[in-house]
Amino acid sequence: MTKIHSSAIVEDGAEVGEGVTIGPFCHVGPQAVLQEGVELKSHVAVAGTTRIGARTVVFPFASIGHQAQDLKYRGEQATLEVGADCIIREGVTMNAGTEGGGGRTIVGERCAFLANSHVGHDCVLGNNIVLSNNVMIAGHVSVGDNVIMGGGAAVIQFTRVGAHSFVGGLAGLENDLIPFGMVMGNRARLSGLNLVGLKRRNFPREQIHALRAAYRELFDSEQGTLQERAESVKSANTDEPLVQQVADFILEAGDRRICTPRVGGA
Repeated sequence: MTKIHSSAIVEDGAEVGEGVTIGPFCHVGPQAVLQEGVELKSHVAVAGTTRIGARTVVFPFASIGHQAQDLKYRGEQATLEVGADCIIREGVTMNAGTEGGGGRTIVGERCAFLANSHVGHDCVLGNNIVLSNNVMIAGHVSVGDNVIMGGGAAVIQFTRVGAHSFVGGLAGLENDLIPFGMVMGNRARLSGLNLVGLKRRNFPREQIHALRAAYRELFDSEQGTLQERAESVKSANTDEPLVQQVADFILEAGDRRICTPRVGGA
């Protein structure tokens, strides 16, 4: 049964699914879509062409789908898509896309966005991601599945964050982060592999050992360029899916910078 509080405003044209709950003083714009079971606790603003997936829960004072914080934005059509079963806590902001980024901001399923975290325009986020309090993701960032970011971390625009990686609290990430990697510090540098995450997600021990060996070859060696070492690691580990994923991520970077360890710190 759908429940809409008497103080909430749901504009004509908005699509509200079965079992949606809209609490006190919420505002839902005319192009918004709330799929079945969505809950807006109170004082939530959903604007623009925004779709919120089934059973997602949004807490007070979140701003979802308003226009991009981009001075080049000129009112072009843009969208925000949020997947099912997400948790969006107090004060979270998620912006719609821009023409320069394809016009879409996309958030996957089963993600948790803790208080006052921000997802910028044209970002593409995978599934099972956790942004802790006050995490800031600038525009055009891509984040792979199962990434965790500690409180106060910041990611600069156009950065790629590989799947299963970990960004430490207060880290400032300026360069692409490899899958399964872990970064700390301001400015963030690679500090090893996210071994805790790998074990928690039950990756086979043999695959983790192969990944550790590949990491040492990629970042401890001084022979050749990182791209050349990635090519060597890829060709020598054709049966190791985790190693292949990291090598491909580096090879796809082109001229982009990859986050690396401090000298002597791999």
